[in-house]
Amino acid sequence: MEQDLKILNEIKRLYSNHGNIIEYFKKNSSSQANSTSQIMISYDFQAGSYIQHYRDNKELRDSFSAKLADVLNDLGSFDSLLEAGVGEAVTLGNTVSRLNFRPQNIYGFDLSWSRIKYAQQFLREFGISNASLFTGDLFCSPLRDNSVDVVYTVHSIEPNGGREREGLTELYRVARKYLVLVEPAYEFADEPSKQRMLAHGYITNLYETALQLGYEIIEHRQFEVSLNPLNPTGLIIIRKEASEESDPKTDEKSPICCPITKASIQRIKAAFYSPESMLAYPILDGIPCLLPQNAIVATHFMDFEQEEGE
Repeated sequence: MEQDLKILNEIKRLYSNHGNIIEYFKKNSSSQANSTSQIMISYDFQAGSYIQHYRDNKELRDSFSAKLADVLNDLGSFDSLLEAGVGEAVTLGNTVSRLNFRPQNIYGFDLSWSRIKYAQQFLREFGISNASLFTGDLFCSPLRDNSVDVVYTVHSIEPNGGREREGLTELYRVARKYLVLVEPAYEFADEPSKQRMLAHGYITNLYETALQLGYEIIEHRQFEVSLNPLNPTGLIIIRKEASEESDPKTDEKSPICCPITKASIQRIKAAFYSPESMLAYPILDGIPCLLPQNAIVATHFMDFEQEEGE
């Protein structure tokens, strides 16, 4: 990751000239898999572009969110909702505003701090003020076991080809009732689309992996609306049995936890801190930074809790 961060100015010049950041990394790497840091950098430079795409393609995006809202409405009532890989909240804001009953607690996380900042701004346009947004890693999320009623993704697992099992098990861990996956569907793609997905390092066997994991798949089909005809979208709905024990800690007000140890964290001054794990996570301009690599070892943090100032 350190090597990737050393060349941000170079990446900025590439992006300014309309270059493909992920392709650039692939050409200069021995691995064809997209790393987490490379995906984060690519999305951070693109921050703001998805909101602009929404404004330029409002009818298509509205249709997509309307169909997703239909899927969520059919699940019945639920108190909490999470979009993992929320980006700029274009889908979250547009979908939540169409739900029959707005969940009391709405969460969203993304690898990119800049995208979350744009997301905060976008949600205000929809009058959504009860959403908690923070940075987080889909493969090591800062959320407790069985802590959110409905967890969903929209092309968030997409660039992580080969990591389908990791992504599914982590998302399933967090979900309490349902896991809804709106992701590229290799099984529904034609040959040119399949080759494109492989070239971009996209996921190709999400459905098969869910079957192998023994999850209860109650629906699997092609989604009615695709934002890119070369990247067909599939829908997978997984139900989590109510008999599965919930984490007793979920009775606490917030499901957010230390992403590394899953221990409780609390906001103290300009950070979230876990007395149990003795790790602190900064809050940058109002956004909690809860990626594993954001952790700061602070074994004496609580010694200074009562001191004034930041």
